[in-house]
Amino acid sequence: MSTNKFIIEDLHANVEGQPILKGVNLEIEIGQVHALMGPNGSGKSTLANVIMGHPAYEVTRGRILFKGQDILELETDERAKLGLFLAFQYPVEIPGVTVVKFLKRALEHKLEATEPGKKLPVTEFLKELKENMRYLGLDEKFVNRYLNEGFSGGEKKRLEIVQMLTLKPEFAILDETDSGLDIDALRIVASGVEKLRGPKFGALVITHYQRILNYIKPDRIHVMFDGRVVLSGGPELSEQLEAQGYDWIKEKYGVEEVSAS
Repeated sequence: MSTNKFIIEDLHANVEGQPILKGVNLEIEIGQVHALMGPNGSGKSTLANVIMGHPAYEVTRGRILFKGQDILELETDERAKLGLFLAFQYPVEIPGVTVVKFLKRALEHKLEATEPGKKLPVTEFLKELKENMRYLGLDEKFVNRYLNEGFSGGEKKRLEIVQMLTLKPEFAILDETDSGLDIDALRIVASGVEKLRGPKFGALVITHYQRILNYIKPDRIHVMFDGRVVLSGGPELSEQLEAQGYDWIKEKYGVEEVSAS
């Protein structure tokens, strides 16, 4: 079994007894960026939450393999320590916890898991954090503000990418990070994702629209309908979806999984 892939096999999941994911299959090599597109209600955000272990979702069948192990057996914090990261569609506010304390503790936990006994070099951490803030167009003073409290929607999304750059996950899920962003903010957020891009970083970009894919160039695109991935293809697929919408896929392919050339 390859340990250099993120693999979802026949994944089924319910919310309050209602089936949402109905047999998701997906395979992404670390080092690649894939996009997951689809209309509202197709199960994209549910998939993101299931990957990170949200307790509201019940997995009834299937596996999610990362680094050769089934992460469904792990708690959410253990998945994060393993190298997974989720950028939320709606980042939550956490009053009383500053950005700098949140990220410092997160990095300490990661070090405890990967390099037991090693101390976090605080000076280097603060320097890199401030550099990442500037790179994403955020004032350095934000490091001492409570996490997301009083932030605009765009500032929250930028801070999510700051967190990703600081934590350096091996695989990231970006759940509609482009939602609510203007063109300038979208370009800045996308540049943060591209900065991490390389052989040791993989990502799944979840989006409704093609516009973020003008800046984050995916290696492959998948389309989700009714809880399944029904179509996969190259980057040009996003342009076809932008021009024609999703109805043609439903009419042509139904819910059978296919692969576009």
